[in-house]
Amino acid sequence: MRNELLQFFVKPSERLFQFFPKVSLTALLIIVSFIAQAQRPVKGRVVDDQGNPLPGVGILLKGTATSTSTSSTGIFSISVPSNNAVLVFSYIGFTSKEVAVTSQTEINVTLMPSAAELEQVVVVGYGTQRREAVTGSVANISGDKVREVPAPNIAQAIQGRIAGVNISQTSTKPGATMQILIRGQRSLSASNDPLVVLDGIPFPGSIGDINPNDIKSVDILKDASATAIYGSRGANGVILLTTNRGQIGAPAKVSYNSYTGLQTLFGKYPMMNGEEFVALRKAAGLFTTNGVDESNDVNTDWQDLFYNKSAVVTSHDVGVTGGSATGSYSFGGGYYKNQSLIPTQQYTRYSMKASLDQQIGKLFRIGFTTNNNYNLSEGNQIGVYGILSNSPIANPYNADGSLKRTIRMPQDESWINTNQSTKDLHDQWLNETRGFATYNSFYGEVNIPWIPGLKYRTNLGLDFIQSNNGYYTGVGIGSATATTVSTAGVGNSQTYHWTLENLLTYDRTFSEKHNINVVALYSAEQNKFN
Repeated sequence: MRNELLQFFVKPSERLFQFFPKVSLTALLIIVSFIAQAQRPVKGRVVDDQGNPLPGVGILLKGTATSTSTSSTGIFSISVPSNNAVLVFSYIGFTSKEVAVTSQTEINVTLMPSAAELEQVVVVGYGTQRREAVTGSVANISGDKVREVPAPNIAQAIQGRIAGVNISQTSTKPGATMQILIRGQRSLSASNDPLVVLDGIPFPGSIGDINPNDIKSVDILKDASATAIYGSRGANGVILLTTNRGQIGAPAKVSYNSYTGLQTLFGKYPMMNGEEFVALRKAAGLFTTNGVDESNDVNTDWQDLFYNKSAVVTSHDVGVTGGSATGSYSFGGGYYKNQSLIPTQQYTRYSMKASLDQQIGKLFRIGFTTNNNYNLSEGNQIGVYGILSNSPIANPYNADGSLKRTIRMPQDESWINTNQSTKDLHDQWLNETRGFATYNSFYGEVNIPWIPGLKYRTNLGLDFIQSNNGYYTGVGIGSATATTVSTAGVGNSQTYHWTLENLLTYDRTFSEKHNINVVALYSAEQNKFN
């Protein structure tokens, strides 16, 4: 293009021709300089009032959809169009801050804790309260703390970490949930389990269905004043689970969390060895005549023959979060697998979570959340009673080294169950439970324009839970008699659950000192089990 311009001006004047390259070059430099100013990078660092870096701070170019967030060390970089640009820094629990860019190329920002934000940290029934305003007993643990412990479910992740909450393990099977007692053992026959509320909707499923990686916070309401709004359902305490959501104005962010480990046997059951067992019989004067397969010089450790040497546990979670100027989104998927030290026993879970929030104008807000999972439990029919009841002086092998089918002791005959023999059965000894659950909630919210502080909200929860169990035991398996007939069975169940809530809330502060919060609620719920 420059050559064409030179040819155009060369005819009128040779002097102009000599001068034009300088003018053209100057104009080109001005244009380049203007373009450089049009989009220039600004970088910096965001810290708190103690100088600690703040990761994940949302940085929005005011008046546009351009945004970014800080790294794990608080560092950020963003392109601005001019010196008149203004950056808005926002972070949960801190006061938002607007900074004019002017001619700066590096901006370091200190965010101060926000009393208004911190007052809303505690989640209570159908809303939030300032921590200092809570008169009941409420305990809280953040999702980051929950994820510090590699655990298959939330109950195991918070075990021993919340005062006044007793969490105990009732089964060693992979995927088994734990017993949670908040207000003690209140009944001998009825359930003592607390009410679980997921994103504001009573949760009808198992807490093991929820991926710990999707949790933002866990709030536990302990005493009567805190649980009163839930009526008799909250008599055993209430667990409020809040899942992760996107952030308005934040750019799309992809996260991946994973861990893999090996489980080994912590300790065997303290059983007698062969020598001790012989001495016990002699001292008791019982069964002085050994069984057909017993010998006083034999010492069989049945637990060594049965357990796996190690078992793999692995978890993979991927998520995408972000937002626009008026909405936010969050999507995630997870895979978890836990093998057991008991042969063929394992638990596998696939989970998917999504949430979307959208502001419509100044008055309306809508959104939904869905949590879905598919899980498979295998090998739950296999236990340890058989091997623990076997005599330690019984020899499980024939003279040729092959494994016997049964061992004969003085009073009974027991089917031999070792690690390898169990695995060799394949499809002759099965027990599988396949579960599918989907938990969905929708909400709509409107601010009443002519009454400041008055808001109406409706929540709709739609849940479906399905469980399919099937088992098969082949001929002679688990029995001393080789001709015992095979058995099989199937079982199916479905749970349908819906909740409809209508809330009218008035929340207003007068003179920056006096706060009024009133909630009127109508709730309808139905649970159907087939």
